[in-house]
Amino acid sequence: MNASVLHAAPPTGPVIPLGQWVESFIEFLTSSLGWFFDGLRAAFGGLYELVDLLLSSPPFWVIVAVIALLGLVLRGWLFAVGSALGLLLIVLLGQWGNAMDTLALVLVASAIAILVSVPLGILAARSSVASAIIRPILDFMQTMPAFVYLIPALILFRVGIVPGIVATIVFAMAPGVRMTELGIRGVDKEVVEAANAFGSSPGRILRQIQLPLAMPTILAGVNQVIMLSLSMVVIAGMVGAGGLGGEVVKSLGRIDVALGFEAGLSVVILAIILDRMTAAIGSPRRPILRRRQDAAEPALERAAEPVPA
Repeated sequence: MNASVLHAAPPTGPVIPLGQWVESFIEFLTSSLGWFFDGLRAAFGGLYELVDLLLSSPPFWVIVAVIALLGLVLRGWLFAVGSALGLLLIVLLGQWGNAMDTLALVLVASAIAILVSVPLGILAARSSVASAIIRPILDFMQTMPAFVYLIPALILFRVGIVPGIVATIVFAMAPGVRMTELGIRGVDKEVVEAANAFGSSPGRILRQIQLPLAMPTILAGVNQVIMLSLSMVVIAGMVGAGGLGGEVVKSLGRIDVALGFEAGLSVVILAIILDRMTAAIGSPRRPILRRRQDAAEPALERAAEPVPA
């Protein structure tokens, strides 16, 4: 068969150089706002090093005990024991240091993504115009392949942990915006109208009515932000972010099945612990708190009983 048939000529005609325009825009940002991105690089890098220092400096058993205690408070003794065993398995696999690096990256990226996404969700819930502008941008952020974020991030922030954090923030913040908007819009309108009728200001209605009632939905969005951040650790490892993602990338280069499985299993353990703990924060059925409430209710009932004459 003729090779010209197999390799057809590209279509001729007008071509929109959209990629070149984007490249020119990135070059413009690099040349004119380099000081701004250097500042962001220093801020994100410093924040990551601080969190990583807090997680990596203590002996491993201290971090294991703290996470187990949090698990006991949030979900009960069974989850606390399971979390401790999972973390001890990471220690025995020799991935503890990489796991703490990954946890620091996830915590920093998630915190920044939540700080940005929740106010944007509130803005979208209170303004239909803002919602109409923000939604297509979120669609673009969620459907664009995650690897594409790394290209401009590498140009603007250079190789290291910071481009991984930036790409993770962009990829993970969409659920936070959507769930915050959904939660606030789902608040009973009659409750809001009653507060308006009593003369409450919009800010007070937001703080004391809408945000508390929407909190379970907002926390579900926070949970999704953290999970998406954790799913980006391997991609972040491709730009030198290190941690468990760096180990997975290294195992791909060496075709090292053992290293890839150990690093991947450590990511799964961290994901399960973070998912269950953040999901429990939004649940009203926390074991210890529920027991305290159960113990307090009879006391309150006794206090409410009339005193015999």
